[in-house]
Amino acid sequence: MTGSVEQAETEPNRPPSQPLRTGWTTGACATAAAKAAWAALLTGEFPDPVEILLPRGQRPAFALAESALAPGQAMAAIVKDAGDDPDVTHGALVRAWVRHGAPGSGVTFAAGPGVGTITLPGLPLPPGEPAINPTPRQMIQDALAELSGHVPDVAVTLGIDDGEALAKRTMNPRLGILGGLSVLGTTGIVVPYSCSAWIHSIHRGVDVARGTGLTHVAGATGDASERAVARLHGLPEQALIDMGDFVGGMLKYLRAHPVPRVTVAGGIAKLTKLAQGRLDLHSRRGTVDMAALAALARELGGDDELAARIAAANTTPEAFAHAATVGLALGNMVAERARQVATAVVEGSGIALDIAIFDRDGGLIGHAGPPALAGPSLPGPRPAVPEPSVPGPSFPVPPLPGAPSSGAPVPDAPAPESATAGSAPATSASTAPVPGPAPRNLRR
Repeated sequence: MTGSVEQAETEPNRPPSQPLRTGWTTGACATAAAKAAWAALLTGEFPDPVEILLPRGQRPAFALAESALAPGQAMAAIVKDAGDDPDVTHGALVRAWVRHGAPGSGVTFAAGPGVGTITLPGLPLPPGEPAINPTPRQMIQDALAELSGHVPDVAVTLGIDDGEALAKRTMNPRLGILGGLSVLGTTGIVVPYSCSAWIHSIHRGVDVARGTGLTHVAGATGDASERAVARLHGLPEQALIDMGDFVGGMLKYLRAHPVPRVTVAGGIAKLTKLAQGRLDLHSRRGTVDMAALAALARELGGDDELAARIAAANTTPEAFAHAATVGLALGNMVAERARQVATAVVEGSGIALDIAIFDRDGGLIGHAGPPALAGPSLPGPRPAVPEPSVPGPSFPVPPLPGAPSSGAPVPDAPAPESATAGSAPATSASTAPVPGPAPRNLRR
């Protein structure tokens, strides 16, 4: 997560004692690029490195990767360093083109190549806006005002090389952000393996579902359960929330921003942990209590021999398999216990909640709560959803030297929008990073 999601999709395979480097958000890089380009347009010289002010008072400096000056406009580009976070935008080239705006226009924004456009309601900015979040907009406006002594009239176009392809590895398409990545960040700093980006993406997914009028959403722990629950309930793309291990984070947000019907879907082990009272399903937060699972089997009529085999099982699926050999519906009982835990979190919200437990092949092996809406779960793709249209071009950006590597001129971009202020809860800051590892796509 991000709204958009440019976040890690798995946990670090590192010893906890190993220090991790922080990095810079796309918003920080875009701010530095825009400031350098505006300085060049004012003075004829690009500051390199270029220093910016972050929301918490830090003043990092960024080296320019590319720059170009032409009559009436300038372009600067900065390579994003995400530190040790497996961010898909690590190493991407973030560009800013600036030119003088109409008198009285203030700072306006447009999406260039690789930056998306918002097409669905529910995000911090309305449909039709470039996907440049409120805090980066304010950071850019402040940086340009620092140079001019006042808020200048400037048209800013932001681009990210290969952003349209990279965006397919994020949640942007599901959130209705089409054509590229989002320019994100609340502090300007990326904290490696932070949960905040993923939680943020969960919140934005709920917001988009509510904004588009959906009355049923499903949070899933992974790809297999997401496909299965979509088929089980006949849900569209925007109804599917990639909650990962953060079932508690999703449910708490839904309690404050309710949807009439919510399904929690996942595999055997993770939802057994939910049934045993855990709202963070990560393995580091604890494993399944096999003795408790054996006691549950006894409640269902299992004998001592079965209970002993379940208690000694190496994995939760093995324990379920032991129960299945004697016809014990352990899945439904675990689902009911999980529903009780989840319902307590959303108590008072009016949400009707169900739990769906799936095996690795997408087979439904446990369910509790309101019945399924679309028949039995089967493996297969989630239902297709028509993609919303992107507003047409109306703001030509003349080509400059240093355009994206294809050599093609910068295409027309959507009409510019005025800068708006905004802020959000932030994570801790650190010192300037140095070049780090290549980006990874670690979808669970």
